[in-house]
Amino acid sequence: MPDDKIRTVGIVGLGRMGLPVARHLLAADFEVRAYDPHPQAQAAARSLGATLMPSCRELAESSDAVIVLVGTQSQVEQAVFGANGLADGMCAGKILAIASTVAPAYMASLAQRIDPLGICVVDTPVARGETAAEAGRLLVYAGGPVDVLGRLDRVLASIAEHVCRLGPAGAGQAAKAINNMLLWTCLTASVEGLDLGEALGVDREALRAALRYGSGANWAMESRADERPALWAEKDMAIVLQEAERLGFDAPISVAANAAIKAFKISRGLPPAPPDDPDVPA
Repeated sequence: MPDDKIRTVGIVGLGRMGLPVARHLLAADFEVRAYDPHPQAQAAARSLGATLMPSCRELAESSDAVIVLVGTQSQVEQAVFGANGLADGMCAGKILAIASTVAPAYMASLAQRIDPLGICVVDTPVARGETAAEAGRLLVYAGGPVDVLGRLDRVLASIAEHVCRLGPAGAGQAAKAINNMLLWTCLTASVEGLDLGEALGVDREALRAALRYGSGANWAMESRADERPALWAEKDMAIVLQEAERLGFDAPISVAANAAIKAFKISRGLPPAPPDDPDVPA
C-alpha cells in the first residue's frame, strides 16, 4: 500500500457476526469486499452494498485489511492457506485480522508462518454475541503489534464499543478463551442455582431478578444466556482444555464446566456445535 490508511476492508464469513460487521463498516464509509460460499449470505451482503468476491485470494488482492470471521479453526486455516487463500493474495504491508475464535497456540503459529510474507497479522476475536454485533457494540480482544493495531483503530471502532489490547499475536485469543470459559461456567452455575431455587419452592423469575442485586450476579444470568442455544460452547471449552493440557496447567473448574455445559445442552435438546467443515465458513 502506498500509505497506512485503510480504505477497503475484506470480510471472510458472512454469518451471524460477519454480516452485521460488514454493515457497520459500510456505514463508516469503508469499501467492503466479502467472501462466503453460501448464496443466501452472498445475497444479504450484496443487498448491504458489499462487493462479493469469488475467492479469498481475490478478496485479499483488493483489500487493504482482511477480517476473518468464520466459525472454526480449520475454516481459518482453509481461508488463509488453502487453495486461492488469503496468503496467495495478500502482499507485504496488508493487515490480516483473525476475528474468529481459535486456540492461542494456533494463532501464534499462524503469525509465525505468515510473517515471511511481510503481512501484518493480528488477532481480534469478538465477544458479546449477535445482539452486540447488530448494535455495533462488540468487545474486541486484540493481540499483535501496537502499530498495526493502531492502523486498525477506525475499523475496529466502527464495530466495537471496547477494544482491549493485550499483547502479541495470540494474546487476544487467550483472553477470548478465558472469557468463554467464564461465560459457560457462569451459565451452568446460574442454571443450577435457579433449578435449586425452584426445588426449594422459590419462583424462578423472582429469584433471577433478586440475584441481579447480589454478589452472585453475572452476565450469563442477566442476559438470559440459558435461553439461547450455546452454539459454540463445546468448541470454546475444547480450546481452553487443550491449552491447559499443552501447558501442563491444572484446570479443574474448566473440566467441571465442560461436563456441565454438555449436560445442559443435552437436557434441553440443544444441537451440538456445528461440525468443523473447513470449506463452509460460518
